[in-house]
Amino acid sequence: MASGTNTEGQIGQPRFKRILLKVSGQALSPPEGTGIDPAALASVAAEIQEVAGLGVEIALVIGGGNILRGSEYEARGMDRAAADQMGMLATVMNALALQNALEQTGVSTRVLSAIAIQAVCEPYIRRRAVRHLEKGRVIILAAGTGNPYFTTDTAASLRAMEIGAEVILKASHRVDGVYDRDPLKESNAQRFERLSYLEILQRNLRVMDWTAISMCMENRMPIIVFNLRKPGNIRRVVTGERVGTTVDAGDPSHAG
Repeated sequence: MASGTNTEGQIGQPRFKRILLKVSGQALSPPEGTGIDPAALASVAAEIQEVAGLGVEIALVIGGGNILRGSEYEARGMDRAAADQMGMLATVMNALALQNALEQTGVSTRVLSAIAIQAVCEPYIRRRAVRHLEKGRVIILAAGTGNPYFTTDTAASLRAMEIGAEVILKASHRVDGVYDRDPLKESNAQRFERLSYLEILQRNLRVMDWTAISMCMENRMPIIVFNLRKPGNIRRVVTGERVGTTVDAGDPSHAG
């Protein structure tokens, strides 16, 4: 289970040994439209390579919204289970693309899927995933939990607990933390430096879905929400710099 955060080390030294990085599918999409943008893919891979070079063990959960959103097809009348399964397959496509980009930078990787697709990736087995991490490989966890009705946010929370990650890094492609209102629509929106799990639920803030937040709260798994688009931000978070918004069981929040 989660072991909580470590004390901050020296400047530039990793604060965490093992992390789970949640990346949305939109982080890989072109500025306009859908699909996978090679430039965005290369940028994300370079950020991950930098942190892997510090000796940090990295697990990634990738979304699939840049290719297909199951909820959109459900809204058009498709069966929810079928729509969600299509969305899971979209995450596998993103995982394979990211694997290729990472290996071009020299990072050893494995894609582990919650849905058996053994011709292209390994099945997700907890002990195998942990062993890959111990060997210094970046693991990309695809297909969510393998079940419909669960989001990739929930998958990120579940996998973080299973592999013994110390923190979930929620990489946003839109904003640099959690705000009281949408900062892209309201210029006077205020960013929080810290929030408790209960505040997230009580304020109905859109950080992760309620199932994911509840799991993190029960297992005291901290979450750090930050902007992936700013170069070096993953490294900054991992080395203990104050970036974005931290969600944990601590004291009441204050706006930053």
